[in-house]
Amino acid sequence: MKTSLKRKRTRRERYDEKKHLAKTYPISIACINFMHDGNLGYIIRAAACFGAQNIHVIGSVPSRRVLNPLSGSLYDYVTIKTHPNPRVFVDYACQEGIKLVSAELVDAAVPLSSYNFSFGRPLCLVVGQEECGVPIEILQNSDTVYIPLAGVGYCLNTSQTANIMLYEAVNQYEEQQKQWKETWDKASYDSYME
Repeated sequence: MKTSLKRKRTRRERYDEKKHLAKTYPISIACINFMHDGNLGYIIRAAACFGAQNIHVIGSVPSRRVLNPLSGSLYDYVTIKTHPNPRVFVDYACQEGIKLVSAELVDAAVPLSSYNFSFGRPLCLVVGQEECGVPIEILQNSDTVYIPLAGVGYCLNTSQTANIMLYEAVNQYEEQQKQWKETWDKASYDSYME
């Protein structure tokens, strides 16, 4: 008996079907124009999968034709905002009240696992460029975290870092929402019982 592994629907059909159920979080991701277009493609995919509001690209963005296949065909499901340089991005973030959290190997960085994300205002996770990291203008205006690595390697690829940061931020957001709901439900119940 021969079985076919071919899916019955295209990726776009499956994405469109899931779109009305998808969550979006008050979290965005910012990245510096990469040396490798694949990294931006992978970040687009992660942003779409984790429900990030948008992606900020500091520098130029390759064409849809280049990025769509690299993103698992998710290019059309994310909003990409471009900024010509780090200073313009920082000014934009300040003007919009966006909290920046950068992943960088600097002395002041705290382990991602012990960082408590605050969602009282929009949050933007920042990953750096492969060779030079996160620009100093951004670091001076953000909290900094790092991902502890016990193995021989000392840093991850930028898209892998973005994936881990998005996962942790979404996880904390969901946990904080759950705690808020439990507190609110108890307060409402107690108020009702008085």
